[in-house]
Amino acid sequence: MTNSTQGLPMGQRVRVTEFAENPLEGVDKYLTLEDQPMPDSSTLGECDVIIEIKSASVGWVDLLMTSGQYQHMPPLPYTPGLEYSGIVVWVGDAVDSNVAAVGERVYVDGFVTGPRSPGKYQQYGGFATYAVAPEAAIRPIPESFSFDQACNLLGSYETAYHCLIACGQLQAGETVLIHGASGSTGLAAVHIAKILGATVIATGRSDEKLAVVKAQGADHVINCKAPEGEAGVRRFRDEVKALTGGKGVDMVYDGVGGEISLESMRCVKFGARFLVVGWASTPFVAKGKGQRGAPNANMLPTNLIMMKGLKVLGCPTVISTQHDESIRPERMEKIMQWVNEGELQPFISHRFPLSEIKTALKSKWNGDVIGGCVVHPSE
Repeated sequence: MTNSTQGLPMGQRVRVTEFAENPLEGVDKYLTLEDQPMPDSSTLGECDVIIEIKSASVGWVDLLMTSGQYQHMPPLPYTPGLEYSGIVVWVGDAVDSNVAAVGERVYVDGFVTGPRSPGKYQQYGGFATYAVAPEAAIRPIPESFSFDQACNLLGSYETAYHCLIACGQLQAGETVLIHGASGSTGLAAVHIAKILGATVIATGRSDEKLAVVKAQGADHVINCKAPEGEAGVRRFRDEVKALTGGKGVDMVYDGVGGEISLESMRCVKFGARFLVVGWASTPFVAKGKGQRGAPNANMLPTNLIMMKGLKVLGCPTVISTQHDESIRPERMEKIMQWVNEGELQPFISHRFPLSEIKTALKSKWNGDVIGGCVVHPSE
């Protein structure tokens, strides 16, 4: 393959043309699939790289972005898909051949390129046949990884690392209660907690999905779904207490929010750490169409926080890193060490062709996915 874009076929890309009131409206009304010509290399910079995308992760943030309910709003129109992997098909004259060469398998760093990045590459997301990324965003795919695994690595495992280790300082021998454990960051948290030598109690709402979570390393699983006909979550305090010899857990990893947060605070030992990772069960805390403010903000019980001596920690991985970039190299080094040692293997449950992008996004929204979900532009 030569360093030329001539002869490469027409592709396709997804475009978001307007911010919606909510993600489902965004998917149904303002998300389209259109033809995509090969990017014109004559308009690109000498440090640019063109990637033919083989796999792109379908994430929760991709959904929130369609309604402007995520903290970062890319200029319209844009192509979603924060993380993707593929094959290099063109490189600028100044690109280091040790970083990116035509024909190599690579994945991209979503901090540096794509819809969540701060620079000029925000329009180039992974839900497309081709994307342009800067040399600084290019990373080689580990030999043992598939394209699907590569695009499900950084977002999930960096989040889990930042929350469990940088914020929570989880130690070997401690017990952590992980909510939303079948989700992408939840399952990553299970993997990292076990590497650290912690005991994991994982929750979810499906016995079938929890069986996979247990097979992926969780020591105990609890179905917290409310009884038929009832809303919210069922009480699980007694189960957690029994599993911890009556002591309660040392840490809560809460990416779900809402009613499960309250029940979690009844499951902790005195002085435990409570990590606020997200609020998947209450996604509409902010207004749609990119309006700011949080009219439906979640509330935590200050009486339980005080009486339990809880340390409540907000753990926004991306925002924290933007405020202090020096926190990232250590976690990246550790994550890649675990990958190279074979200790981290992203799990992907759902795969779709790009033509079924709306089905893929709705599967993520509806909680059908265990771990990762991807779309394949070439199918």
